[in-house]
Formats: sequence, C-alpha cells, structure tokens
Amino acid sequence: MTNKPKILLIYTGGTIGMVKDYESQALKAFNFNQIIEKIPELKQLNCEIETISFDEPIDSSNMNVSYYVRIADILEQNYPDFDGFVVLTGSDTMSYTSSAISFMLENLRKPVIFTGSQLPIGDLRTDAKENLITSIEIASSRKNGEPIVKEVGLYFEYKLYRANRTSKINAEQFEAFDSPNYPALAKSGVHLAFNNKRLLDSEDHGRDFIVRKRLDTNIAILKIFPGITEQVVESILSVKGLKGVVLESYGSGNAPTYPWFIQKLEKAIANGIHIVNVTQCYGGSVLMGHYETSTQLKRIGIVDGKDITTESAVAKLMYLLGEELEAEDFHKYFGKSLRGEISEN
Repeated sequence: MTNKPKILLIYTGGTIGMVKDYESQALKAFNFNQIIEKIPELKQLNCEIETISFDEPIDSSNMNVSYYVRIADILEQNYPDFDGFVVLTGSDTMSYTSSAISFMLENLRKPVIFTGSQLPIGDLRTDAKENLITSIEIASSRKNGEPIVKEVGLYFEYKLYRANRTSKINAEQFEAFDSPNYPALAKSGVHLAFNNKRLLDSEDHGRDFIVRKRLDTNIAILKIFPGITEQVVESILSVKGLKGVVLESYGSGNAPTYPWFIQKLEKAIANGIHIVNVTQCYGGSVLMGHYETSTQLKRIGIVDGKDITTESAVAKLMYLLGEELEAEDFHKYFGKSLRGEISEN
C-alpha cells in the first residue's frame, strides 16, 4: 500500500493539450493517458497520477455553464478517491471557469488547481510543461498529512493565485494572469514557497463536501462609457428574463448621474433585477458613496461589489441567482466573502 498522494488530471481542452505533427506541421490533440511517457519528469514527483479527458476538447471560447457542471461532476464523483485535482482548460476563459468552480464547490478540503499554457505542449519553447508539472506538485503538496492548498487555485508562470481573484492580462506573454487585489498563494523558483497566511482554510472541517450545480445564466454586463445612450442602457436592462447585471463603473464605483440613467436602474431593481457594481479599473475597489457620482447608486439599492473582479462577479451572480435568494439575502451574501473572492475589510 502506498502513501503517495493520488492526483487526478482533468483535461477539458485548450492550447496545453495540443502537440505538433512535425511532418504536417498541424496541431493535434495530446493523449494525456500517455502523459508519463511524454513528460518523464513527472516520475520525479512523489504522487500517483491518473487522467480523465473530455471526449471532445472544448476551445476556451466555447466554454459555458454546461461544461462547468461537467467539470464539477467529475470532481464530485472522484473526490473521495483522490487527494488533489489539476484541471486543464483554455486560458482565455480560465478565470471565468475557475471562479465558477470555486463557488460550486462548498466545504472544499482538497486542492483544485487550474492551469493551461500559451503555447502547445509539443512546442520547443512551450510553457506547458512547467505549468503542468508545478500544478501537479502543488496539488500533491502536503504538511502533517494534510493538503497545503484547500481551495480552487490558478497556476501560471511560476505563481499560484486564488482562482476567483484572477484576470487574464496578456495574450502574448507567458505571464498571462494576475491577481490585482490579492497576493499570490505560492511562488515557484528554486523552491516552491507557499504564502501560508494567505491560503484559505475553512474552520468548518466537519462539514460535508457539497457541489452546487444550479447556475442561472440570465445575466448581463453593462459597461459604462462616456457617451453611453439611453437606448443602449434600456436595451440591456429590458432583456427578457434578465435577473442580474454586473455594472462596470468608473474608478471607485462612479457612474453618470443623468436622471434617465438612475431611473432606469431603479426601475430594473424594482422589477427584481439584482445589479452589482464593480470597477472597470484593473485593481482597486468600489466604494459606493465615497463620491457624489456613486451616492445615488447606493441609494437605489445597487450592490457594492467591493474589490471583486468582473470574472468572479459573473460567476458569483450566476451562483447566487441559482440559489433563488430573497433580495435582502442576496445583498448579504454578495457582499460577504464566500470563497475568498472579496476583501471584507
């Protein structure tokens, strides 16, 4: 019998799963069942690795909620039998996907690490091997018999981030992701160094692992810009079946004070639509009421998104709408850190 951690590698699609046929120069799907043969360095890791792949790899641009549920199903079915998980997806929507999974997994006590790459695994200068190897090492890292990471993380280019704090920032550099409002959970150099004080560790150790799969996609993003018209705002807020809106405002939560603008938002809220205010800025936080241009938003009942990212706000909105909460409870839980996605103080 072995005490080595068992890691499940889940390949959904994305650049990392492509290899080049050097005769035709075409890219083809990598067979992750042969991962040890193709990446013999993995033998040096103190863990056992098994793999599951989607029958048809999903391009990052085609990722949607049905695939979130499929990933969650795989995690739920295999949770008792594995000590950690590494999920490979396309990088373009990885922050959205990993954020959603973080909300779907309640009372998580094992690592779920998302990663991918900017170049295919078979390329000469690929970042895929390092991202994959270190993600597996993170997922298998233990201290006193317990996993060091007990949350959903995203590893890319020598840094592990809390997944629901990330945004993709670059399409051409290996350092493709950042976490503007929360420090890295670990850094990989000569040594793999964990930022233990920043890791999530729920005190509810005795609670059962639960997977929440009811996500409501009846949402929209309304990005404010100078010159936005009444017709544009009306067209978004009047979408049939709309239940939630992520309002991307200026600076620390500011928006136009035109009467028509405030009235349309107020009418939408009266009709039961939840509107969450997040900043367009790369970093920083919404502080509704700090400036006069956000005071009216606060008055009409728009939810303060604090320092949540747009990607995480979309995921959290889908998750909370799926729980069918009353307005008061929705405000309460959106403003509360459920998976470490916002700073409460």
